[in-house]
Amino acid sequence: MSTTAPNGLARAMEAIAAIRARESGPQALNAFLAVADPADLESPSGAGPLVGVPIAVKDNQATTRLPTTCGSKILEGYRSPFEATAVRRAREAGAVVVGKTNMDEFAMGSSTENSAYGPTLNPHDRGRVPGGSSGGSAAAVAAGLVPMALGSDTGGSVRQPAAFCGVVGIKPTYGRVSRYGLVAYASSLDQIGTFGRTVADASRLLRAVAGHDPRDATSVERPVPDFVQAAGRGVEGLVVGVPDEYMPEGLAPELRALMDRASTALAERGAEVRRVSLRHTRHAIACYYLIATAEASSNLSRYDGVRFGPRAAAEDLVSMYETTRSHGFGAEVKRRIMLGTYALSAGYYDQYYGTAQRARQLITDDFRRVFDGGVDVLFTPTSPTPAFELGERTADPLEMYLSDVFTVPANLAGIPGVSVPIGGVRGLPVGGQLLAPWWQEERMLAAAGALEAAGLAKEGA
Repeated sequence: MSTTAPNGLARAMEAIAAIRARESGPQALNAFLAVADPADLESPSGAGPLVGVPIAVKDNQATTRLPTTCGSKILEGYRSPFEATAVRRAREAGAVVVGKTNMDEFAMGSSTENSAYGPTLNPHDRGRVPGGSSGGSAAAVAAGLVPMALGSDTGGSVRQPAAFCGVVGIKPTYGRVSRYGLVAYASSLDQIGTFGRTVADASRLLRAVAGHDPRDATSVERPVPDFVQAAGRGVEGLVVGVPDEYMPEGLAPELRALMDRASTALAERGAEVRRVSLRHTRHAIACYYLIATAEASSNLSRYDGVRFGPRAAAEDLVSMYETTRSHGFGAEVKRRIMLGTYALSAGYYDQYYGTAQRARQLITDDFRRVFDGGVDVLFTPTSPTPAFELGERTADPLEMYLSDVFTVPANLAGIPGVSVPIGGVRGLPVGGQLLAPWWQEERMLAAAGALEAAGLAKEGA
């Protein structure tokens, strides 16, 4: 791509042409739900760090020039009257939004097969999933259609697709990036994150969008470090913990070998690698799917056909609600709404939702104990498997939910995490996950940069 242009739009124009060519050809990925019209692009102003850089935005983040559908028929054609803070900040840094990416409906899924507009395909093997729910953003970056993209991570939805597609995906500390304009799935877990081909690229976009926002009550007022500089610091003297619970006996030998090789690479560069325990990790999946579905049932009650989105024809108000929601929501969204409503119902609230919140505290305390004990970052697999085949898990929701077993604990605790490629298995990328204490993204990015510099992704991929 051209790197210079009088109006700063040359790269964006080339990216749009490349997206349209790829998505209309035999190697189409269905990574985009909307692509910008070149005539609608605004020339970036100033000399920001992302001037002229084309980026893609997951379709659950509000944009005014492109639709925001969340991959759902219930928001088909919806155009937001306002812009998400993260999108605005990226544009103010000079980035040009070239399209909105496909996703699991309302971010509910781990494969981008739950989109109402068809699944996204993995660029490394079009017969496999790209991960989810930010699969469109991950695939777009992996295919070279854009150098960076925004996603969202509620239980691993940036890190897991980054691993499946062989790119870098960052989930910052909860509160680091404003959620204003991010369509809510589970409000206490949702976090906007970034994708890049390299650690530096993902870090550059994160720095542009991070920072306090008074329009988001969960946004925290803290200085934004130079994440790009941190990615090049190295790991000399860093203590890296490898949790036993993330390296179970049933972990595939190929993944274990890649993890061992990556741990050795960190040690060779001056880090101390030690085994640690996060004993309540075993409760994370059950805890997550109670809290997330409970919050989803509340957040998605607003989609009723009254205020926005399509409205079904019906004889009375109740029938209109029922018909609109029945036709507008897909099967997975309905499943999670019903699970969450049940968990919050009278007589079951404390048994399910209350118990899950107590388990969440125990999981958070595990992280705090390990970090207070001298561990700087944790190193785990991002996913228990490489990308699986399309349709392989759609008939078994539990098997699909287990795809997130290594990523959901970070969302429950609100700590930052990053997935970085560490090699491959039978031509499919494998990601390693680094987790850090609250607000210490610099530490994990330093370790991610060291792994990237070791060249592990190029070996065995």
